Amino acid sequence: MVAKEFTVDLKKALVFQVGHLGKAYQEWVHQPIVSKDGPRFFENNILEFLTRTVWWAVPTIWLPVVCWFVVMSLRMGQSLLEVSLLILAGILLWTLIEYCLHRFLFHIKTESYWANTAHYLLHGCHHKHPMDSLRLVFPPAAAAILCFPFFGLAKLLTTGAAAPALFGGGMLGYVMYDCIHYYLHHGNPSSNRAKYLKRYHMNHHFRVQTLGFGITSSLWDVIFGTLPPPLKASQKSN
Repeated sequence: MVAKEFTVDLKKALVFQVGHLGKAYQEWVHQPIVSKDGPRFFENNILEFLTRTVWWAVPTIWLPVVCWFVVMSLRMGQSLLEVSLLILAGILLWTLIEYCLHRFLFHIKTESYWANTAHYLLHGCHHKHPMDSLRLVFPPAAAAILCFPFFGLAKLLTTGAAAPALFGGGMLGYVMYDCIHYYLHHGNPSSNRAKYLKRYHMNHHFRVQTLGFGITSSLWDVIFGTLPPPLKASQKSN
């Protein structure tokens, strides 16, 4: 007797449904539904609330944290030039972290119930509903938890007085990433650079989802050979 294929009911809370897809999950989650109305994740209203974040919460919450860490390094004896260079290094480091997370964690292949469920919460929901504006940036509670290992990484890479500025630069890179990511989905860029980034990221969502993992930059895609092939003239005109 052949088991009946599981079908996700989009009118019901999704999180605890998607795990049942098994091997079919990867194909399902990479077939985007383009709608500004996001799905319901949980039946529980508190859990549902925690999955929704307005984009401006990211700079509002985290830019003061960036400033606090930068000032900490200045008070610990780092010069303004040293702090500026550390901030730039932190931003660059974030772009590498962003690339690695997106490529090796967010696009991991899953099949089991709990692995599919975790992947959907982490990144799969964004590929399934790419225009859901309230689930585009990282929830502050989850970001706060991740601050601890990332600050530990900054302390491993630098001296005590330099670590706060490096971490602050990385945090600034994260804020830029989330704001740029939101803009690429919902903004109307006018500059050539912004138009390129939007086209580059939409290409990742709707054309070649296994390439083009950079959001704020295509630098690491170029370095690691994951740059998508160029669009043909006929595709550019569409």
